[in-house]
Order: sequence, then structure tokens, then C-alpha cells
Amino acid sequence: MSVVGYFTAEIGLWSDLHTYSGGLGVLAGDHVKSAADAGVPLVGVTLLYHQGYARQHIDGNGVQTETFPEFDPGHHLTKTDITIGLQLDGQTLLANVWRTEITGQGGHIVPVYFIDTRHPSNSPEHQLLSSRLYGGGDEVRIRQEYVLGVGGVQLFDHLDVELRGLHLNEGHCTFAMLELLNRGWSREELAQRSLFTTHTPVPAGHDRFEWSLVKQVVGKILPDDAQDLVRSAGDSERGARCSMSHLAVALSTSVNAVSKLNAEVAMTMFEEQLIQPITNGVHHITWTSPVMSSLFDEHMNGWRIQPESIANADALPTKDLNDARSKARKQLHDYVKSTTGVELFSDRLTIGFARRFATYKRANLVFKDLERLRAIGAGKIQFVFSGKAHPRDKGGKQLIRDIFESAHQIADEIPVAFIENYDMHTGLMMTSGVDIWLNNPIRPMEASGTSGMKAAMNGVPNCSILDGWWPEACIHGVNGWAIGNAEDDRNDDRDAENIYNVLEHDVIPLWENDGDGWSEMMKASIAASAGFTGQRMIQDYLEFYDQFS
Repeated sequence: MSVVGYFTAEIGLWSDLHTYSGGLGVLAGDHVKSAADAGVPLVGVTLLYHQGYARQHIDGNGVQTETFPEFDPGHHLTKTDITIGLQLDGQTLLANVWRTEITGQGGHIVPVYFIDTRHPSNSPEHQLLSSRLYGGGDEVRIRQEYVLGVGGVQLFDHLDVELRGLHLNEGHCTFAMLELLNRGWSREELAQRSLFTTHTPVPAGHDRFEWSLVKQVVGKILPDDAQDLVRSAGDSERGARCSMSHLAVALSTSVNAVSKLNAEVAMTMFEEQLIQPITNGVHHITWTSPVMSSLFDEHMNGWRIQPESIANADALPTKDLNDARSKARKQLHDYVKSTTGVELFSDRLTIGFARRFATYKRANLVFKDLERLRAIGAGKIQFVFSGKAHPRDKGGKQLIRDIFESAHQIADEIPVAFIENYDMHTGLMMTSGVDIWLNNPIRPMEASGTSGMKAAMNGVPNCSILDGWWPEACIHGVNGWAIGNAEDDRNDDRDAENIYNVLEHDVIPLWENDGDGWSEMMKASIAASAGFTGQRMIQDYLEFYDQFS
């Protein structure tokens, strides 16, 4: 059987398997689940991290610290009898391989393999490569990417399948392409049989390594013209360092970004390369809460197999929808009370904000003018936040402290809760239990924003800057709200004012005064999410997979 190898540095399959950090990894998990539902012959390849991503701890002042507890992969995965051997640093690195199976709605299985360098024969430095996701400097990261790419290709020597094509989820996987060239694939064959997906809309977000380090790690498989390839793909540094994304683009015929706007931005980074938009989608069964799933089971028969049927959400009985939403809301309120001690009010509008705490996402923007926020929302609104800053991201950590400082100042009038250690479980609780989903990045830096899709699927309207997926879905005042008018320049004062205006004049009046209107908004939000399911996404990807020869 011929298969597509789906390579990704991180993957979020379920909450307690800590091999993901955020949206990129959870998207990878949704991709393989959707491929399993669609019966696509796909094989997932990733790395095992025994300490996962950082576990977040936050004190009463919002100061984030991290621990890195070990987890037992045997609780989640099955160890195979496969051993991979790679030449690295003048030694033979041996890697174990673990496996899990994702079974689709029709019974089709997509296996996912995890490469693990914690082999007793390896040096401590090589065993360290399977400790933490994004936990080391360049010396560690490039070796992890070497193990993923070169070891991932070698994995297929041990499987009873033929590697028909390669799908690389970001530049972390690029060394797989070099290994295939080393094995005899021509440049033309590689380009024809590869798809590269870019998520990162800014040059600084792409992995770059010094050429001397690349040559030290990958050795003879580095093409003689690699620097020219990087330069020819439009690298902003003109090939001064090895940009993994630009190297992948130079070797690919097919390249896609993860929303229409993201594709427009990506084409400014990759010279003379057509970037196709395939807007992300979310695995509908994973990201519809149990309460809402029961509602859909009762009134939208077949939605699990045919998620496009949720476009008919206007047929949901209003009372049943409101009852389901009330249950989901109470579950979140109880969870917030048990984890943070903050008491939320059942009659107040709950605004949710949860994502990776990077500075461009501006998690503290809604608190820019506390007096204005008080005037609009005192006694009417409340907030639930969650999200991790990277352990080395000082700016992201400052955002958390800023939120805590603001929360202390307005606590008597506007409750603010922050749930620590954001993961897939918390993500589902929040996207199904808040009342609106707030997103205010600096446009156009949000690649896609899948958390907003999950919220919409659960009847939670988005209130968002027109970035990522939202310009493709938003019908202002019908299925959610746009913040501002798609301005691309950074202006925090303007954007904060736009948030306050839409809350004051659109969101809160509808919440307070028009129960039926709010119910119609929730139905329209659910209906809009039908275009952003993993099923739709995987059908778009199949157009590329079918071209692999």
C-alpha cells in the first residue's frame, strides 16, 4: 500500500499526551483524525518528548514558572520492535519507535509513530533530544529536526508500506526532503511528491540555523547549492543562515498556507512561489462538547459522519439549544471555581480568551482603559483567560502579569479568572463554556486561529479582529462581530477602542435585551463552523495528495 507521510514536530492527539505546545500541534492531531475519518492512507511521524512541553504554574501576581514532569509513554502509546540507527556527531544514534492508532468513524486506521532517542546505548546528549518540546537552543533543536526528518524517512524502511508522498507540517521537518534526495529521489520527483505547509506569517518565526551547524549535523546530505536554494526562495536574510522553511519551499512544487489571508502574507515571504490557501479546520467530534454533541445527536442525525450538516443549525429548537448552552456554561463556571477560586455569575456575559501567550496576540488589550471597561461592563461582564508563554518569552510572561494586575484592580466590578496550564481539556471547557470568544491579534499575524472555530462549533460567537480564518466567516452582527475594519497597522489605542465600542453597542445590548436574538446568533455561529471542519480541510488536502505520483 502506498501512503502519504505526514511529518510534524508536535502533535496534540489528546490532552494528557503532552507532545504539543499549542495550535500547530493540535492542528496536526486534528489533521490525522480527519484523515482517519476520510479513509486517507496517511502515516503520522513525530518525536516523543518524555517531559512534553512546559507545565505552567502561576502565582497570585501572575508570575509564570515552569516544571517539566516526566510522563510514562507506555500509558498512552505502544512500543514497537523497530529500532532506527542514525549517524550523528560521529556516533550511531539509536532510536526506539512508539505507535498509536487513530481510528476514524468508518473504521479506517491512521497510525502515528513517535521517534524516541532515550535508548540506553545513546550518549546523554542524544538521549536529551527526547526530553522537551522546544526546550533547547539551536544545538538541540537542529538535532531534533534531524532525527525527525532523516529518522522519519528511515522509519518507512521498517513499515510494510510505500512512501508515495511527503506532507511537511512547517519547516521543522525539512531534513526529510534531504534524506529522500540522498536516497535517490530526483529534485523533480521530490517536488512533485511533496507538500509543504507554512503557518508562520513573519520571517522571525521560521527556524534558522548557522550553515556551519547544519553541515556539522546533516553532513553529506546537505545539497551543495543549499544556500542558493534558500536565497532563491526569497529569504529575507538572503541565505546568510539556513532558513528551514525557505529550503523546503525551494524544493517543493506545492506549498500551502492555513487561511486565505495567511497565503497572501506568505507570498510576500517566499519569492515567486504560489502559496495555495487551505484554511485550517478542526476535528468536529473532538471539539464539540459532550453537551452540544448530545444536542446534535438528537436534532442533526448523521452530523458525526457528515459534519457539513451542522450548517442547518437554524433548525435546532431554541429551548433545547439554550438548555445545552446553560449546562456547558455551568460546567465551565464550576471548573473555574474549583481551579482558580473565582466565582462567576450565571447572568453575566462571560468573555473567553485562551491561546499561546505571544506578544502579537495582545492578551491584555481589553484592559488598556480600565475606566472605560468599568463604565461598559461593571456588573455585566466577566473574563476567563488561559494560555502559556514560552519559558524564554519574557514579553509573553509580562502579558500574564499585566492581566493579573488589571484583574486585581477591577475584581469588585468585573471578575477575571486565569486558568493555569492551558491544555486541550481546558481548551474544550473554555470554547464550549464562555459566551463570546475574544481575539485581538495584530493583523495579519494570526495564521488561522482554530480556537475560534471550536468556539463557533459550540455555539459561542466570535468577537475578533479580522485576521486568520475570521475574514472568511464573519457576518458582522449575524454570526459574531468584527473588531475594527481590517486595519493592518499596529495601533493599540484604536484597536482597544474598537473592542470597547463593539462590546458597548453590539454585544452587551444583544446579551441583555434580546434572548431570541442571542439564540439566533448562536445558531448562526454553529452554522458558520460547518465550513471549518477537519473534514472540509482534509478534502482540500486530498487535491494535493492525489497529485503525488
